[in-house]
Amino acid sequence: MPATARTAATVRTLPHPAPEELRLEGVLHALADPIRLRIVRTLAERRHENLACSAFELPVSKSTSTHHFRVLRESGVIRQHYEGTSCLSRLRRDDLEDRFPGLLTAVLQAPPSPSGK
Repeated sequence: MPATARTAATVRTLPHPAPEELRLEGVLHALADPIRLRIVRTLAERRHENLACSAFELPVSKSTSTHHFRVLRESGVIRQHYEGTSCLSRLRRDDLEDRFPGLLTAVLQAPPSPSGK
């Protein structure tokens, strides 16, 4: 098999809902968890960057962190892709704003949870 075919065959892709498939209840569920909200706030602050999961300092195990990123991706809050072995994340700000105008802005402007998570 040629190198380009082998490389293309080994690219890992992750499923994401299309913008029109985003559901308010799914987005709100994803944003309701303090750890997931912390991830979203970090992505919003570093708006023009794709961040590796390892860039987040989260007070949970790696498997729990993976779960939180999956919930955010499957609800349509973030987009993830692989570069090599790194899974990079980016906030789907434009898709969320188009589908639910003002929601993300309101969530990000709310004071952080007093629990400190």
